[in-house]
Amino acid sequence: MVLLSRAVRFCVEPEPMPDGPNGFGGRPPMRALGAYFEIEVVCQGPPDPQTGYLVDIGTIDRAVRAIAPPAIRAALFGGRPAEPAAVLSSMTEQIATALAPARIARVRWRLTPTYSLEMEGDAMPGDTPRVRIRQQFEFAAAHRLHVPALSDEENRSLFGKCNNPSGHGHNYRVEAAADTELRSDAPAFTLTDLEDAVERAIIERFDHKHLNRDTEEFRERNPSVEHIAQVCYERLCEAVDPARARVHSVTVWETEKTCATYPAS
Repeated sequence: MVLLSRAVRFCVEPEPMPDGPNGFGGRPPMRALGAYFEIEVVCQGPPDPQTGYLVDIGTIDRAVRAIAPPAIRAALFGGRPAEPAAVLSSMTEQIATALAPARIARVRWRLTPTYSLEMEGDAMPGDTPRVRIRQQFEFAAAHRLHVPALSDEENRSLFGKCNNPSGHGHNYRVEAAADTELRSDAPAFTLTDLEDAVERAIIERFDHKHLNRDTEEFRERNPSVEHIAQVCYERLCEAVDPARARVHSVTVWETEKTCATYPAS
């Protein structure tokens, strides 16, 4: 059993545009003023023993480009505001049908570099559609990695410069992911709701603070990126109404090369 992910990039303008050669940059390409999107299709199953293919990626590309640009164009330029989650629900169903019998584990629509919507591709008929909302944020904070039970020498050996007594700072990047039901073509919990909850639970609490000195959460807990992700998740769960949404995970980047996700997913 394997997972195969394929990202399909394309641009949407008020009128259909001629195709171009650059599949990496996006097809159709940007010719005038429009909008750029990326859809990731994740397939799951056993690869064909002869070809080694789970699904031909060309088939995925053709299906997404036939379905997504027209649907998004109608939503953007059709004269009526459209709920992105409802558009994704329709596209996911059509993509799953087009790629059958391959099993579509999920479809993720990246609407901006930081904001995306995701849906399971193999929901059972009659199930209430659920959408996963992801958005990224940032806060700046200082911390010191230090374990009181260890000697100063042991702490310096274990944490190096991160054990500096005055601490050091990071611009932390945070991605919060929440699952909610799609009710009457609108999510029960919106992107605005997620942004408000993260602002209250995480940003206001930790932004421009020394985590060890200024916050109760890290007075006794070493503020590693692993612990920061866990604390952010726990605080966000307290801020989100469980009748409207479930917090799926929180990912925290300490640097561009290092991040932690809690809980593991």
